[in-house]
Amino acid sequence: MTEAAPSDPPEFDTEELDHLLTWVQDGVVARRQLRDLGARDHDIVRMVRRRELVVAHPGVYVNHTGSLSWEQRRWVAVLACWPAALSHQSACPGGPRGGPVHVAIGLRRSVQPPARVVVHRTTAFDDRVDWRKSPPRIRPGHAALDLALLKTSVSDRFRVLADACQTKEVSVADIRAALASRRRVPDRALLEELLDDLDTGACSVLERAYLELERRHGLPTADRQRPETLAGHRVYRDVPYAEQGLVVELDGRAFHDNAAARDRDATRDLDTRVADETTTLRLTYGQVFDHGCETIRKVATLLERRGWPGPFQRCPDCP
Repeated sequence: MTEAAPSDPPEFDTEELDHLLTWVQDGVVARRQLRDLGARDHDIVRMVRRRELVVAHPGVYVNHTGSLSWEQRRWVAVLACWPAALSHQSACPGGPRGGPVHVAIGLRRSVQPPARVVVHRTTAFDDRVDWRKSPPRIRPGHAALDLALLKTSVSDRFRVLADACQTKEVSVADIRAALASRRRVPDRALLEELLDDLDTGACSVLERAYLELERRHGLPTADRQRPETLAGHRVYRDVPYAEQGLVVELDGRAFHDNAAARDRDATRDLDTRVADETTTLRLTYGQVFDHGCETIRKVATLLERRGWPGPFQRCPDCP
């Protein structure tokens, strides 16, 4: 029997490489991917010599010289630590577009990451990754939970969860499911309480602080974030006490620190008064955080004047 001739190595598929660089990976490619496309060592050496590819990290290349974009930094981080996925703030909806890139890898692996890449060894790694994303990333419910767990204060944890949910890319239910899937989670009861508060409609740290004041002093529970139509527009009220015709709007400084924003708020308050005689109160950070008991007592007085039977309950911090 005649021996079969050795098969020729596969031809380098440069068209597929162009597609990968242009349409899939933002100009970034790993050496293993080049080899899968049929590139041999001398092909890679030639492309680097011609500056068609530039080394971004050993075994990872970018198709231009100069600084890397944010998206390219994320691809380099994932491919350099492969198999890996974006994690924490780099995978959390609404996360920053800058700073260190955070990636997750399997629990038993060890890698040498590029500069400004933070690696997290992760249990149940394969189950938590959405491999369909580009780059692959930890699913948003888990990413939000991981990022919240890095924070030490209750308000910072709540802010992470609230900011993620406000993007509409992740829901309270998604984060609950991620929490339920984990066997060991520090402060599980606290996280469940924060998610409960998000479910009530408290969508910011300021709103949650007011909710706590409301509970501690026995005020009626408002129907938070209920949609209404006002002057032809859909609006969401922070804290509407419908039975008493009183609405509390909680104004964070970041969103109400210019004349145009104040004008919009005043117009909405006027439209509310014209539409249904509802009175709107606007409370600031200082009124809630620095003078919370005094402020909530005044709100209770207005509610009593409008038919709430009370009683107002003093708390240990009340003056």
